[in-house]
Amino acid sequence: MSLLLESIRVQDGALFNAHLHNERMNRSRRALFGCGGDVDLRAMVRVPEEFRAGLVKCRVLYRADIERIEFAHYTRRTVRSLRLVRSDTIEYSHKYADKSALQALLALRNGCDDILIVKHGLVTDTSFSNIAFFDGARWVTPAEPLLEGTRRAGLLAQGSLFEEDIRERDLSRFRAARCINCMLDPGDMDISMERIIGGPICG
Repeated sequence: MSLLLESIRVQDGALFNAHLHNERMNRSRRALFGCGGDVDLRAMVRVPEEFRAGLVKCRVLYRADIERIEFAHYTRRTVRSLRLVRSDTIEYSHKYADKSALQALLALRNGCDDILIVKHGLVTDTSFSNIAFFDGARWVTPAEPLLEGTRRAGLLAQGSLFEEDIRERDLSRFRAARCINCMLDPGDMDISMERIIGGPICG
């Protein structure tokens, strides 16, 4: 069975949104491995001294049980443009460590920094994040993402993000796009709608 992954933001030694990572990991353990008992990441993850200052990414790799935990200082990538790519077969409903299917789509970005994946006519995610769009009044996110991210879940629970089905043709009504993942604060990676480039290309 495939190895799964939780990527957790560690800020000055503290785990961010650990309860949401915990919930997602245990959902995957139940769905894919039939596990009955839950694992508590907050009890399992101990941040080494050398990673207790600044922004750090913690990677928890697991199947039925946690197999290893890794830490690395984090440097945010730059993404200013997205290429629309269509794939009706891409599947990433659990956070698999093997991202080869996403990487194959990313190879179609054709000069853009990343991709925006369209599945069955609906906008979903980039290759590395959930996505949100600003309509002039509120931020909305696709109701059918490839992966339900923890930062996305937190923003939805706070009422600062709203779900909608978003089709390719709907993109013209938005003013800006925003990448959302556990390592990004809101506004860290906003993208002009003019920098979301069609086709879409089929993957």
